[in-house]
This record gives sequence, structure tokens and C-alpha cells, in this order.
Amino acid sequence: MTTAMLAKSDSPALSGDRAPAPAAGPAGPASPASPRPRRRANPLASTRVQSILLLAALLGSWEAGVRLFKVPQHLVPPVSDILVALWRGLATGPLAKDGFWYHGGVTVTEILLGFLVGSGVGLAIGIVVSQMPRVEALLEPYVAALQSVPKVAVAPIIVVWLGFGIGSKVMIICLLTFFPVLVTSIAGFKAVDPDRIDLLRSLSATQWQIFRKAKFPSALPYIFAGLNMAAAFSVVGAVVGEFVGAQAGLGVLILQMEAQADTGGSFAVCVVLSVIGIVMTDLLRRIQRRVLHWMPADTSQRTVNV
Repeated sequence: MTTAMLAKSDSPALSGDRAPAPAAGPAGPASPASPRPRRRANPLASTRVQSILLLAALLGSWEAGVRLFKVPQHLVPPVSDILVALWRGLATGPLAKDGFWYHGGVTVTEILLGFLVGSGVGLAIGIVVSQMPRVEALLEPYVAALQSVPKVAVAPIIVVWLGFGIGSKVMIICLLTFFPVLVTSIAGFKAVDPDRIDLLRSLSATQWQIFRKAKFPSALPYIFAGLNMAAAFSVVGAVVGEFVGAQAGLGVLILQMEAQADTGGSFAVCVVLSVIGIVMTDLLRRIQRRVLHWMPADTSQRTVNV
């Protein structure tokens, strides 16, 4: 009786420890299920593709509207005329005085010098002021007064002081780029978490170590927000300075084309200025992603209203 019970318990059909082996069909053991084919990504779902399509739709509507309503070309030129003027300006040699390369090189040099000097001085003063509350309270009314002065009104005076060379344009750009970086850097240094500072002080950290480990990393998103605003203001400052008085530059080229009633050429120069601003902003965003690699994407792209 005991032997029969043991035989039944060892039977694979009645044992709960092992699952019964699958029955082999005439063609052999069953093959595993094939993976499902992956769906192809829709190219129209890309934000970049949608942006390009939107631009093409806007330009097409512009061209069709100007042609359909017969708008005078000296008021609003069609897109085709702007593209022709853009090709004509880019097809010239790099030293041609009537081409985009020569005047664009002068404007880019002014923008880079003014941006680097103005933002660098603004960041340096922001660091010093943020570490000295008394100095901040002393300089705050003067900074507010200087920031409220319209830089366009001061531009002719700067040109009289420094002449028609590159120095006056760099000074105007410095005035436009100085205040955004100064204000955002001070706001960034004030936004540091006090608990982090208390923790470092409890570990006997020096003022330099507190600044390097806590204050400066916390202020970096604000600083880059100010740099992005300063990049846009630098392009505006260069054109304003060249409008007031200059010997070369894209602003001078715009004035020459407007004197000749070449509205398409003026729009083409504005396209070149827009490309310069886009390249500067994209370069700053790449640097920001590299520097703030330790922060989440939504935090590193923080914007600050000033």
C-alpha cells in the first residue's frame, strides 16, 4: 500500500513540484513567439520638423499675400526678393565693401567684444555685491537709476566721446549687456538654500569653500538666464551704435539700402542679424547644458524675469 502511494506521488502528472513538459508536435518543439515589429517614428512628430513646416507656411503666405494684394515692393517686399538679395550679398567676396561678409565680420566683432566685456564686468560686480550686503544697499539706487536710462538716448553721446570706430559700439553693447547679468547674478546668489550654507559652516568650511560649493552652483541657472538676455541685447546694441555713427557694419549696410529704397536688401540684412542671434543663443545653451549637466533639464533651463 505504501509503495503504491509513493509511486502515485512520484508521477509527473500528479506532482506539484514540476510542470508537465509541453507535448512536441509533428514538427518538433513549439518555437517561441516572434517579437512584434516596431512602429516607425512619425517624422512629423518632431518639434524641429514642425518648426520648419511652420516657417515654410509663413513664408509661403507672405509671398502669396504680397503677390495677390499687389503690395508695393518698397513697403513689403516678397520673400523671393529677400532671398535674391540675401544670395547676392553672400555671393560677394569677404573683403567686398558692398557684401555681407565684410560688414557682418565687423558687426560680429563688436558683438563678441561688447558681450564678453559687459557680461564679464556685470558678473564680477554681482559676485562682489552679493558677498557684501552693505555695498549692495549702497549701490542699489545707483544701479536702478542707470538701468532706467534709455541706452538709445545715450548712444549719440558715446559716439561723440569715442568716435565712429569700434570702441563706441563696444561701449554701447557693454551698457546693454551689463545690467541683465548683474541683476540675475545677484538674484542667483540670494537664491541659495540657507540649509546648505549652515551645513558647510558646521563642517568648518571657509567663505571661499561656501561660495564655490554652494553659492556659485546655485546661481549658475540665473547667470545663464542673464547671459541669454545679454546675447540678444548685444545684437541690438551693435545695430543701434552703427545707426548713430559708424564706418562699417550691418547697420551701416541697412542705412545704405534704405537710402536706395532697397527694402528687400534691408530685410536680407535683418535675416543675417537674426542668424547671428540664433547662433549665439544656441552656443550659450550648449555651454549651459555642459556646465549644468548635474541639474535636471527643467531646472537648468530656468528663466528669470528682471
